[in-house]
Amino acid sequence: MLRFSAISAGDGAVRVDAAGLFGPDYRRLPHIFRILVENVARNASSPAERDAAIVAIRDWLEVGTSSAEIAFQPSRVLMHDTTCTPALVDIAGMRDALAEAGGDPGALSPVLPVDVSVDHSLGVDVSAVPGAADLNKEREYRRNGERYRFLKWATQAMRGVRVNPPGTGIMHTINLEQLATVVGTTSIEGRTVAVPDTLIGTDSHTPMINGIGVLAWGVGGLEAESVMFGMPVMMRLPEVIGVRLDGRLREGVLATDLALTVTQLLRERGVTGSFVEFFGPGVSTLSAGERAVVANMTPEFGASTAFFPIDERTLAYLAQTGRDAQAVALVEAYAKAQGLWFDPAAEPRFTDTVALDLGTVETSLAGPFRPQDRLPLPGVPAALAALPQPKTPAGGLPRHPVAIAAITSCTNTSDPRLLVAAGLVAHKARALGLTPPPWVKTSLAPGSPAAERFLRRSGLLDDLEALGFGIVGYGCTTCIGNSGPLLPVMERAIVAGETLPVAILSGNRNFPGRVHGQVEAGFLASPPLVVAYALAGDATRDLSRDAIGEAGGRAIHLSELWPSGEEIDAALAAGLDRRDFQDAFARASADASWAALEAPSTARFPWDPSSTYLRRPPFARADAPTSLGRFSAHPILVLGDDITTDHISPAGQTPAASEAGRWLTEHGENPRDLNVYASRRGNWEVMLRGLFTNRTAVNRLEADLPPGSTRHVASGEVLPLWVAAERYRAAGEAIVIVAGERYGTGSSRDWAAKGLGLLGGRAVLAASFERIHRSNLIGMGILPLTFDDAGQGADLSVRPGDQIEIAVPENLLAPRLATQATLLRASGERLAIPMHLAVETELECETLRAGGMLPLILRRFLPDHRDHPPGDDDAADYRRA
Repeated sequence: MLRFSAISAGDGAVRVDAAGLFGPDYRRLPHIFRILVENVARNASSPAERDAAIVAIRDWLEVGTSSAEIAFQPSRVLMHDTTCTPALVDIAGMRDALAEAGGDPGALSPVLPVDVSVDHSLGVDVSAVPGAADLNKEREYRRNGERYRFLKWATQAMRGVRVNPPGTGIMHTINLEQLATVVGTTSIEGRTVAVPDTLIGTDSHTPMINGIGVLAWGVGGLEAESVMFGMPVMMRLPEVIGVRLDGRLREGVLATDLALTVTQLLRERGVTGSFVEFFGPGVSTLSAGERAVVANMTPEFGASTAFFPIDERTLAYLAQTGRDAQAVALVEAYAKAQGLWFDPAAEPRFTDTVALDLGTVETSLAGPFRPQDRLPLPGVPAALAALPQPKTPAGGLPRHPVAIAAITSCTNTSDPRLLVAAGLVAHKARALGLTPPPWVKTSLAPGSPAAERFLRRSGLLDDLEALGFGIVGYGCTTCIGNSGPLLPVMERAIVAGETLPVAILSGNRNFPGRVHGQVEAGFLASPPLVVAYALAGDATRDLSRDAIGEAGGRAIHLSELWPSGEEIDAALAAGLDRRDFQDAFARASADASWAALEAPSTARFPWDPSSTYLRRPPFARADAPTSLGRFSAHPILVLGDDITTDHISPAGQTPAASEAGRWLTEHGENPRDLNVYASRRGNWEVMLRGLFTNRTAVNRLEADLPPGSTRHVASGEVLPLWVAAERYRAAGEAIVIVAGERYGTGSSRDWAAKGLGLLGGRAVLAASFERIHRSNLIGMGILPLTFDDAGQGADLSVRPGDQIEIAVPENLLAPRLATQATLLRASGERLAIPMHLAVETELECETLRAGGMLPLILRRFLPDHRDHPPGDDDAADYRRA
């Protein structure tokens, strides 16, 4: 018998009667909450738990906010290769610990589907030449074969883990085109039940799938591991910010421009930790592809998720990408019956609303250092003029040359309209005889292998290739820092100090040094604008009025190259074939190189002591220490605002002269090809040595400290962080970090927290935290503390020899606990600092008590903990905890 009230969904299936359960105000709820009502009703372990959650949501409806917690059970987990590798390494380490304690290592297997996309390891080593994609792929396998064999081991040793091999595309594009059902079916108590598709992903851009009405958000790898083993996502009922859209985009304005505008708007408003839902008549004017571009930028505007409800545009997208007609029909029937179908006239209850007239959106870029810093096209020259200028006159190159012009990232290559628009600019430029200057490195890395087919069929791929934008592969590439070497002429000019280079990319982040270690300034732009800037070669030109180049003795301007909406529609009609999406993915999935990889088939992974990629993690154990209690600690780092996860734990190329590079070279690696940091996330030795080595992560503990270093108090020496931390650990002394606003913004990478855990850090004191990093800190047992007065935190002037006393007793631990830290200056002065513990749920408190998420998981599998291994019934146990 089903545990919930169900009514017919057609074809013998049933659905949860969410509206009947909630009552007459059901349709006043945001669509996000309607999905949560269904999820709670279907997954609650008891009527009492279900009823308590429903009452809490009803109370939220009255005031638009709540401190109540509910349990959310996603249908599946999505990961990519550089977040799943550390997670699977954790699991392999926990399997060892479990076996050593007399348990069954095979019991540690996911209880729900886990899809892994190998998309974060492709580098742009070769570009703008025929065969570049094959050459880059060959090098990818050569560098990462050991890691890929490990992933293949996981698919054989753990049920439910599926890997999409290199070449199949970017995870979020694959999710849009292949994995998402929007509405699917599951079997419960022998009945077929229609349910909304929901997921969590170990990438902060997971909300891209919200563009087609699938509720999802990004989490850290540690939280994902807990969900894989049956723990629910315990969540405080979120504030939901409604973004009302009116009007329609003007001719020539693209989805990228809208996404950058929304990012600026919501960052200014402040939506950190909130959910966002779009409503109003303007929503109906946007295609599903355009919506997905906006939803992808959710972490850039600071929200947890950003949702577009289901409507005809959703159905059209599912049909366009080759979904079965019966599956599309189920989505429509279910959404209409369940109250999930979008009504452009409806105004649900939100915590707050923000309005945007789509007609006011203009052609935009964002930069040069943050994605929320949107600029109109004429604003770029002034933004660059405000930067430090080259010390010597430019030797033949512009002052701010375009070093990298990359059509990259799921953000702006998943929508075919944007790629076709870029192709049309290339087509017109080629016809006029324009080409990029010799210092611009160009590349095209679509999110889907289907892109090659529709671009070729529409006749635009040849034009893109003629301008240097040939396909270099199907992966994240430049967007995540895998941009490969700069062109020699650019490299020489940078080394000589003759120029300050700029990257123009269709990605989602432009933090200093993220795209390339020698390129700090970067602008996010639509794919056709990337092509235009590549042709200009000079980022200081105002492309709204300055010429892009000359042809036939006359100046050529952007307006001559920019495609109309009609031209884009015509090229799409000529190029798109719904069969391409499934066929191209199937062909890429049957990759011969992947099939040829050999992997062990044992329950426990056989670690190789000489490996530089995979090492058993020291924190995958049940007896981890706790950070709770009263202690005094040395501030090992004092940081400013907007310290990103890129600043904390780098992902790009590993320099041979770095601490990590020296360790790798000493262990037999080629110093000329050390691969990227992200590829080494299964090796804690490398990741530990890479912490905070970004040159823009300035340690304000003392002036002029080298990146990644601190002043060790006892010896007075300036030491690498990991060396100083080891000395403090040996002396039995604790360490903490002090930071400013938005600490941990950026990606979901849990190594930004794991690294601090390995250093021995017990707390981070910050003005504010980004959500996923805060969760990752808790997952490592580290206390996240926020200043009650952010201004006081900025004015502490902490110096070497100062210590910070912290008191978070275990018996007082509670969500949002008010506490006080004390700054003990070396002079003897004491300063009280009112603070709050940035913990949101009881499960997070339990995690801190256990010393982290991995000990919490592992203890439940140990033979002396219970008589049976955890399984599907464990969600209830975790809720009761």
